[in-house]
Amino acid sequence: MRAHASVLHLDLDAFFASVEQRDKPSLRGKPVVVGGVGGRGVVATASYEARRYGVRSAMSTREARSRCPHAAFLGGRFHAYREASTAVMTLLRSVSPLVEPLSLDEAFVDLARADLPDLEVPTVTAYAEGLRARVTEVTDGLTASVGIGTSKFIAKIASDLDKPDGLVVVPPGTEQELLRPMHVSVIPGVGPATAERLRRAGIHTVADLEAVSLEELVRLVGKAQGSGLHQLARALDDRPVVAEREAKSVSAEGTYDTDLTDRRLMEGLLSRQAGEVAARLRKSGLSGRTVTIKVRLHDFTTLSRSSTLGSPTDSSATVARVARSLLADLDTSGGVRLLGVGVSGLADWVQEDLFGETTEEEPELPEVEVPHHSRRTWAPGMDIVHTELGRGWVWGSGRGVVTVRFETRQTPAGPVRSYAEDDPALSPWLPEPPESPAIPETPETPPAP
Repeated sequence: MRAHASVLHLDLDAFFASVEQRDKPSLRGKPVVVGGVGGRGVVATASYEARRYGVRSAMSTREARSRCPHAAFLGGRFHAYREASTAVMTLLRSVSPLVEPLSLDEAFVDLARADLPDLEVPTVTAYAEGLRARVTEVTDGLTASVGIGTSKFIAKIASDLDKPDGLVVVPPGTEQELLRPMHVSVIPGVGPATAERLRRAGIHTVADLEAVSLEELVRLVGKAQGSGLHQLARALDDRPVVAEREAKSVSAEGTYDTDLTDRRLMEGLLSRQAGEVAARLRKSGLSGRTVTIKVRLHDFTTLSRSSTLGSPTDSSATVARVARSLLADLDTSGGVRLLGVGVSGLADWVQEDLFGETTEEEPELPEVEVPHHSRRTWAPGMDIVHTELGRGWVWGSGRGVVTVRFETRQTPAGPVRSYAEDDPALSPWLPEPPESPAIPETPETPPAP
């Protein structure tokens, strides 16, 4: 365990929704929900204004609309989120060579490798305050919550304690005092099923968990999880911050506007995805033993089927053949919304390589055409440009009409106009390829008192 609080966890606040509010001045301070906007949609992120009405991530969009009907419901703009994320991760890597991204909006940073005079609490606190200000600067207004502790576990918990736009440093030696009153679900891996099992045993808080012996925990939840809970209940976590996280799987998937019912079309799509996955494996010098398909049916039911090979492969033909055979066991007659192929159990060798030959030729990827609507689709929130009024975003569309609000991050809330969906003056807008973001100078760290 570390003697100093030198692991930092940074989490951008309500990331997708905050990017939308930043880029759409008329939505600032108002409830915003980002995710699927159709009947099958799921909430990806809700702004803090929407969370006050009970809207949360992973909730169906239908339920979110019932709880907060006056919110702005927007589809995602990945290019904007990627731009902001790249700026933040570039900044963090300028601070320390050990940065472990967990997603677009959060990462661990090892401050022991940062340029600090010492790792005492006042020093890391002042440094983190400066870092949060620099995050706001490089993202043009986004905020981040930061936690610092002696381990990843403690830093992650600390970053959740003062959201949004907060900073919590847990001094060494106070970790268990912090944890004991908390519910057991604060511990990673304790989901609803495990929490219920512990509740039935009279274990509600981390303090309750700490009082249980290792043998009893193993009896309750199994050897692997019981050992982990026993350690984390005592704030014991020696996992390092790893700059490059090793891939555990390689996958590709697609979601379709129209339910797929043609089995041959589905097989073609799976074969193409298998080809993409295998190509990425070969490019990375990897292979894998387990092929998995993911199928989301018309009624939201998500199914997965896997098959493990006798040896690793990076063959498009092999992955595609296994994927198609797995699909054959599923009833897809009602329609399919999503298809995906993944390969896991990764290795850095292929069985055939040991004998200097391959047993299958790589086939050409099949040409498949997915049914689509002939008219342009104007998704709520997407960026557009008008030949006369310039840039704006889609307020809403339907019945042959698209409504646009003309405003950008740099302009005040602008006018709203409606057009025919096929108006030639209106077109989607995409940014130019991004340049490397400028990193503001590191503020001087005050000496420890």
